Amino acid sequence: MSRRARVSPAEAGLPDGGARRRTPGLRREEVAVLAGVGASWYQWLEQGRDISVSPQVLDSVARVLRLSNAERRHLYVLAGLNPPAAEPAADHGCEGMRRLIDAWMPFPAHIMDRYYNCVMYNDAAGWVLGMRPENTQNCLVDFFTDPLYRARSQSWERNARTVVAQFRAMCADRPDDEGLQAVLAELTSVSPEFSALWARRDILDAGVVRKELDHPLVGLLCVESTALKVPARPDLTIVLHTPLDEANTVGKLEWLASPEGRRGAMYPVAG
Repeated sequence: MSRRARVSPAEAGLPDGGARRRTPGLRREEVAVLAGVGASWYQWLEQGRDISVSPQVLDSVARVLRLSNAERRHLYVLAGLNPPAAEPAADHGCEGMRRLIDAWMPFPAHIMDRYYNCVMYNDAAGWVLGMRPENTQNCLVDFFTDPLYRARSQSWERNARTVVAQFRAMCADRPDDEGLQAVLAELTSVSPEFSALWARRDILDAGVVRKELDHPLVGLLCVESTALKVPARPDLTIVLHTPLDEANTVGKLEWLASPEGRRGAMYPVAG
């Protein structure tokens, strides 16, 4: 009833007829007509009666009442159905995410979409992980094909098994996703190592991944990467790298972010 009161007949494309209405917004009968359902059925829906409800009908009601993504999901819950997946916020929230990963400095952080495409990364991810514009900008493809990252990663073989098993779990959750199938096809064509690991059929849930990296300027770095989901942007994942209490990793990352470290990174170094 409160959502009906927000929508005027004019907003719904109905003539108001000039007559004074006893209640603001749309009448139940008008919502029913616009949603293509029976007036009695819609009344029972508002009253919370035990009736048969389909997602298609709820979507029609949500459209007429101009419900937001959160309100539409809540309507599903009230009707006893599993809510649909959350949709990205209208403002995308990318500026806030950029501030987040920049505030994570001097530790590496990056953001990728549901297909592992890199959306943005901070400076430390460039210095430490070798992220740079000339890469494919797909984090999974670069893991297997970027020679710079391969040369630095001392934990590559162990982590390769993990990332492939986690990728299989994602593909299993969305077997009809053409985007994931395209990534799978590309990896299979460019990396025999990926193909061999994929054939093992291992499967793992996402979790913390330990990484040991041999940086050409500061030597060994030990970090943990944690993948975080953002409710406002369910299509994106923030990957934060946290330094471990080993090999003076914090001090080395802080030095790389210093003016002296930045100058050192400007010159070519083997590896």
